Amino acid sequence: MERVAGDTAAPAPRPSATAPATSAPSAPARVPAEEGFLREGDSGPEVAELQERLLRIPDVYRSGAPDGRYDATLSAAVARFQLWYGVRGDETGVYGDDTRFALESRTGRPEG
Repeated sequence: MERVAGDTAAPAPRPSATAPATSAPSAPARVPAEEGFLREGDSGPEVAELQERLLRIPDVYRSGAPDGRYDATLSAAVARFQLWYGVRGDETGVYGDDTRFALESRTGRPEG
């Protein structure tokens, strides 16, 4: 192509020789409680409601207290409930949709 005086066409951009930086894979993001999942390490009013419901089921939440913290004791109680009542579909010890449905069907509507 012949260049003519006054030609203002800019040269085409050249591809970059460096690849974009990539970050190391991180741990999977935790699913927020508002999406229906609670697990060990979570806290708040949803956890306290779970604790109160489990206390209504005999022998499931042994020595538990509704403090709003999802600790190892609560995780074990959720796993126990899942085992005793044949709940499948949620990770063991995780309060997901299937466990929530089974527990709520046995304990009625939330108080308050």
